[in-house]
Amino acid sequence: MYSLIKRCFKFIQSQAHAILSKFENPVNLAEQSIRDLKQNYDESLRGLAEIKAIAINTKRNIEEKKQIAADYERKALMLVKKAQEGQIDTKEADRLASEALTKKNNAVQEAAKLSADLKNYEAMSQKMESKISALKAQISHWESELTTMKARYKVAKSTKKINQQLTAIGDESTTAILKDMKTKIQEEEALAGAYDEMLYMESDIDKEIDKAIGTTYTTDVQNALAELKTKLISDNSGQDSTKELKKQLED
Repeated sequence: MYSLIKRCFKFIQSQAHAILSKFENPVNLAEQSIRDLKQNYDESLRGLAEIKAIAINTKRNIEEKKQIAADYERKALMLVKKAQEGQIDTKEADRLASEALTKKNNAVQEAAKLSADLKNYEAMSQKMESKISALKAQISHWESELTTMKARYKVAKSTKKINQQLTAIGDESTTAILKDMKTKIQEEEALAGAYDEMLYMESDIDKEIDKAIGTTYTTDVQNALAELKTKLISDNSGQDSTKELKKQLED
């Protein structure tokens, strides 16, 4: 399973450009592949745990079989000793001791078989641990690659969009629109300049009018000046009348 996934990823890597052209978002494909790898990794861990559990049970069974063999050997020895001491019949003791030794041998054989199985389980465990470590390293590698792929994919999409916009700017319809905008702006600028010149023209006419009148003072100042002149004329007229009356009296 692991080797198949590894070959699949190598194929994806070698066909990166083809994938980019065939799939709308290759990042999603890569993320799904990494999720599959992680799922396989979790399953492998569970399988390794099961094998280790079997190995632990096998070790326990081996110890139990060894203990059973030792117990039967001890019992056979006790039977022989009792027969020698005359406590039981020799033939009966030999028969029972033989049965005990048979059971001991069976336990020893079972322990030997379990020991062979244990070696297989331990070898399988080591092999799986090696593959799981490699799978974990591969997942870490591809997660790092995915980060780079995401960045490259975003840059590629942005660059593509910019290039499309630049290409659109270069077509005839866009050029015509921009040309019309430029013409409109120039017309508006010319119109603003014309109004500005008219403003200066009105100011020049006001200056000409003031010059023709002979003053550039404001209306208030002109009215005050007129009143002052009227007062001076009135004062002069009064002085002339007094002088004439004085002359008549002298005559």
